[in-house]
Amino acid sequence: MTDRRTFLKAAAAASLAPGLSRCGPEQLPPQPWLDAAWRKPERSPVAILAADAYDGRLVDTVRRGIELFGPDVRGRRVVLKPNFVEYDPDGAVNTHPLLIAATIEAFRQLGAGDVLVAEGPGHRRDNEYILTASGLYHTLRDTGARYVDLNMDVARTIARASLYTELERLHIAETVAGADLLVSMPKLKTHHWAGVTLSLKNMFGIMPGAIYGWPKNVLHYAGIEQSILDINATLSMPRFNIVDGIVGMEGNGPIHGVPRRSGVLVFGADPVAVDATAARLMGIEPERVWYLLQANRFMGNMGADRIDQRGESLEAYAQDYDLHESMLRLRPGPRSASG
Repeated sequence: MTDRRTFLKAAAAASLAPGLSRCGPEQLPPQPWLDAAWRKPERSPVAILAADAYDGRLVDTVRRGIELFGPDVRGRRVVLKPNFVEYDPDGAVNTHPLLIAATIEAFRQLGAGDVLVAEGPGHRRDNEYILTASGLYHTLRDTGARYVDLNMDVARTIARASLYTELERLHIAETVAGADLLVSMPKLKTHHWAGVTLSLKNMFGIMPGAIYGWPKNVLHYAGIEQSILDINATLSMPRFNIVDGIVGMEGNGPIHGVPRRSGVLVFGADPVAVDATAARLMGIEPERVWYLLQANRFMGNMGADRIDQRGESLEAYAQDYDLHESMLRLRPGPRSASG
């Protein structure tokens, strides 16, 4: 762990950010976002729909989940951003290709003009390998959907809309910046550094590796949680989120954890509310995930009292996912003197 952190720090310093310093929570100003950037909604609907297998029934389930929120995608360009990191035949690292295929079909049925898949894997420079090994290549071939490697995409430079890092400007893949609707499709997973990796964390993949390095080491050095906030605050296009919780990952995520079956998909437009709901499905108290607590201040709704639950009840599907020892503090219960 120490060696990897040392590598990330050195690589980031050498590549993009001379003079860049990590901005920790204790260094943040009282209001670390720009007034005009965000107006969080009063309430946020989130849907949990049962899905027990990766099979042909998913098209109907996904379409129903989208229709609960009614985004008008007729003639629009929809960009699906799944989570592809590494291939492990025995793991649950990536968004399942059959869910991606079902989502492509569901949006097409709803009249989308173009549905494409785009990802910038953080660990693998070789996109051809991960596409082929994971089965996503066959999904793209069978559906005829286009794929864009965001690591090598043209980048659009945008001034950040919040002040959690010192990056000042962000370089976002043009394919994402030009989307009419951006759909984050993360895996339901724990994370050994950030606590959870869901809709918000999934946006690391829109930052081109050609600029930010592998595994997006500039963002790691700037602060993983702080970068999550700045990236998501800066995105201005309409967004939607579909969390793959049919089989999630517990323990030492996001790569080395163990598969855990939850049998659900989580839908919603507010990524903060979606991620808070997904955290609760894993037995994690979202208030203890630092970046969700910050995002709740201006970006979306984390509190259960501001989330309108649709579909299945959360309690019926909630489980206690195993956590990495560094993240045991995320469990509900009495806080330690230091927490």
